[in-house]
Amino acid sequence: MSNAIQGQCLCGQTTITIENGDSFKDQIFCHCWDCKQTSGSAFSTNVLAPVKDTKIEGPVKEYSVKALSGNTVTRVFCGNCGSAISHRSVAFGEGAAIQTGNFKYFADKPVGLEFFTKDRWTAVAPIEGATQMNTQ
Repeated sequence: MSNAIQGQCLCGQTTITIENGDSFKDQIFCHCWDCKQTSGSAFSTNVLAPVKDTKIEGPVKEYSVKALSGNTVTRVFCGNCGSAISHRSVAFGEGAAIQTGNFKYFADKPVGLEFFTKDRWTAVAPIEGATQMNTQ
């Protein structure tokens, strides 16, 4: 059986625990404009984890917005420091995109998939070996 991994926001008041988290061997980069804005960077780094295996504790806030797909995306962030924690959408089924920048565990994990590559900044090269999805 796999072990849980734990991450935390910048201030440490919000923690994220993913049961069987050590089963994630790679990450997802998302280049969509919503992820750019919430990460404050050229892309966001995520894993898609089952909601039932994910526990978020601390002062969180949520913000919901309609994505270009027409689906509502609910973003979860620390209510104290503002660190992005996760986001949910019907497109993810029973999962949630968990921001991996809050976990030291993911520092050496490769990228297996890049989404919304049509919106990739020209200064950011495609990750060699990662599946590239233009995604609408």
